Amino acid sequence: MDVWEAVAITAAGVAAGGMNAVVGSGTLITFPTLLAFGVPPVLANVSNNVGLVPGVLSGAYGYRRELRGQRARLLRFGAASLLGGLGGALLLLTLPAAAFRAIVPVLILTACALVLLQPRLNRWVARRRGETARTDGGLPLWLGVLGTGVYGGYFGAAQGVLLMGMFGAVLHDDLQRLNAAKNVLASLVNGVAAVVFIAVADVDWTIAALIAAGSTAGGLLGARLGRKLPPAALRGVIVTVGVTASAFLVARS
Repeated sequence: MDVWEAVAITAAGVAAGGMNAVVGSGTLITFPTLLAFGVPPVLANVSNNVGLVPGVLSGAYGYRRELRGQRARLLRFGAASLLGGLGGALLLLTLPAAAFRAIVPVLILTACALVLLQPRLNRWVARRRGETARTDGGLPLWLGVLGTGVYGGYFGAAQGVLLMGMFGAVLHDDLQRLNAAKNVLASLVNGVAAVVFIAVADVDWTIAALIAAGSTAGGLLGARLGRKLPPAALRGVIVTVGVTASAFLVARS
């Protein structure tokens, strides 16, 4: 790895950390960057996951004020995120690499679609807030968080969008508080998956360290400044990178 590649990966980590703190989908920046430098898809996914853990933790720390009073919620849904992240990580390591290469373009494009649909999803959430009674979501929401954790442990792009969509539709609370809870749950998913990967999979520690350094700074910056970024511009960057990555993967297969 030369100096410019290291700089590019670190910069991608900064952007991913900021995106994860605000909206999620940071993997759509770092993962395609690694592929562009010739890193095999599974190794790129594993190393990227490990590297992004400090970033999602720093994003959760940046939203610490909004976490006050959410202990019971975090304990309840945190169990689902841990179980889901563990299951997703084991799926990644169990299924053949060819299966991952085949499904990743579909996952990326699905994540891009979710990012594009987020404004409509937010409007739908706003309408639902006026129509539904206060609830903790019951078993259906818990299972939804579990399923999102499985997806996050396997790949992870846009798991934050999925969580915010579910939370906003069901839980009556300020969206910034829900975003803070989302950051904690994403930290748990990425963290448990990273433990599994470190224990039994190959990790490129140079890549993981560069992404970790960048995403930590990006997570803190995203929590502080991310609300001021134009949402449309941010979505445009995410979707452009995601579609390019999908085309690149299809061309290589």
